[in-house]
Amino acid sequence: MAGGATSRGAELLDFARFRDSSSQPLAYGYGQRSLRELRAREFGRLAGTVYLDHAGTTLFPQSQLTSFTNDLTENIYGNPHSQNISSKLTHDTVEQVRYRFEDGTISFLAVIALKHGFDTLERLTGGMGNIQQHTFTLAQYTYTALSALRYPNGSPVVRIYCDSKFSSPDVQGPVINFNVLDDNGKIIGYSQVDKMASLYNIQVRTGCFCNTGACQRHLGISDKMVKKHLQAGHVCGDNVDLVDGQPTGSVRISFGYMSTLEDAQAFLRFIIATWLHASDGQPFPQAIPGEAGAPPAESEAQSAVPATVDRRSPSPQQDAATDSEVQNDSFTTVDAVGLHLPLPEAARIQQTPSEKAAGVLDGGLGPHVITNLYLYPIKSCAALEVTSWPLGNHGLLYDRGWMVVNHNGICLSQKQEPRLCLIQPFIDLQQRIMIIKAKGMEPIEVPLEENGEWAQICQSKVCADRVNTYDCGEKISSWLSKFFGRPCRLIKQSSDFQRNARKKKHGRDQSADTTATLSLVNEAQYLLINRSSVLELQQQLKYSDENGKEELFPMKDLISRFRANIITRGTRAFEEEKWDEISIGSLHFQVLGPCHRCQMICINQKTGQRNQDVFQKLSESRERKVNFGVYLMHMSLDLSSQCFLSVGSQVFPVLKENVELHNLPASEKHQDVTS
Repeated sequence: MAGGATSRGAELLDFARFRDSSSQPLAYGYGQRSLRELRAREFGRLAGTVYLDHAGTTLFPQSQLTSFTNDLTENIYGNPHSQNISSKLTHDTVEQVRYRFEDGTISFLAVIALKHGFDTLERLTGGMGNIQQHTFTLAQYTYTALSALRYPNGSPVVRIYCDSKFSSPDVQGPVINFNVLDDNGKIIGYSQVDKMASLYNIQVRTGCFCNTGACQRHLGISDKMVKKHLQAGHVCGDNVDLVDGQPTGSVRISFGYMSTLEDAQAFLRFIIATWLHASDGQPFPQAIPGEAGAPPAESEAQSAVPATVDRRSPSPQQDAATDSEVQNDSFTTVDAVGLHLPLPEAARIQQTPSEKAAGVLDGGLGPHVITNLYLYPIKSCAALEVTSWPLGNHGLLYDRGWMVVNHNGICLSQKQEPRLCLIQPFIDLQQRIMIIKAKGMEPIEVPLEENGEWAQICQSKVCADRVNTYDCGEKISSWLSKFFGRPCRLIKQSSDFQRNARKKKHGRDQSADTTATLSLVNEAQYLLINRSSVLELQQQLKYSDENGKEELFPMKDLISRFRANIITRGTRAFEEEKWDEISIGSLHFQVLGPCHRCQMICINQKTGQRNQDVFQKLSESRERKVNFGVYLMHMSLDLSSQCFLSVGSQVFPVLKENVELHNLPASEKHQDVTS
């Protein structure tokens, strides 16, 4: 039966059969105009991407931009509320295309651009009637295929929300709203579907689409439930997709005039491969890597070199053996840099592999200790492993103190630029410099503190928070720009800027609500993961080696994907989610809650390649909640003397009040009682 489900899915992708079975003639494309040529000529930037949010924002063609630019360079358009010649030209041009406008000074250049948009649509497609027929055909085809998809047990794969049966473009636009179901009929949150789609380079829309009324009607959400969603912290555009198992929104795909059959098939292939494949255990035909809708693989590794390097040089896989020092530096010994503070010998920083030094094995119960410590000096770049490290006001000293931004000052992450993981920073506390390395690049140094050469940037943003930063200068900017092949800059959080995060206490002392300061992290000062939790996930993940033999994911590979600061062992899998506080020596931390994971965990931190199985297996094993690791913040920190975290230090958790103790090791029960 499983094999039948797979073959049926493949059959649904046969567009010719679908077209022949239709009771009415269906139009695809624009007559003599080649859709394939149009797509390549006008929308080359879509190569490898499936864009399915045209109802939200469709895309402009290259020729429209060229035509509008030529218009602006050949004419003088003044404010239409004047009487000079240029103003008269603006007035006349606007009136020619003006109807979707208010009095006052209008956006006159945008209105003029609108004329070029209409002219371009007519030239490329032959008019709105042709666009309507083309996009409806794609929507009807996709709707028909989605509606027929079934799990091996016969239950539907999706639930579609609509008021028509996609019988006519007169009553139905090229828009499909749906939620994905598991094989038990439970809704899978739209946020998870969105994250999975992004791994296939498919862009969809999720949420309520600024239409709360329709959302309530189709999802059966009462006014009382809307209030409950708000109380749970749900706002428009967030990732709170399920509250008490009930959906707060849905997934929407929509087709535009440049959408192709390949786009629709790539989306269907993604749905089948992700959920039916996972359900029946049978393989499903995948898109060729590099095609739209194919999960990124070798193509990203091939680009994981400086953009100026000759592409004819050996690939990263070919010369990995000879260049492994840089590729693997994020988790190996660093001999080139002395990291010694002017402190007593016992307090000196060590930067050597910590697993052997700690004398521990992966997972397992026993002494509850720290096995690994990592900091990430540059946000989204490679980890720096240490065995002992000083603390600062924001967490581990210099952790996420810098970030890479694009030419507009927007923070880059591995979600947009996976090659960030190939940038390896090292901290030399004695010389007070950061040394940055990358394959094919000469090492470069950056001062740890701002100096007179740095120009201040007024503000940047991290997770909607405004932060004051300093630009680290032209030298490192040129270095990064050369590596990535586009303008980039390195900025550092200003030392005199304080970014506050609220700490809400949910444990024994409900009145304790204090503030903590953050670096350029997303949510909290520290992230902790438990080796037993990683081991449990590892048992479900396999990959094929070069000979086709299935093997478990390497433990270190998995650990690196979660980009935690503190790795511990000595407790059962996911027991960390039951903690309220932890103590490590004289240091006390509040556990803020679980870390909700994004698709970054699918990126191999050594190569920049993606593997969507990690995210999918984590979701399946955790009942569709992609949580892994817990956030920590200082409860109190006295920096009058230097404080350190060290590998081998014992960890003492304090359990939440409502946690049952009978399944915990005796040592943890005792700690909870004595605390």
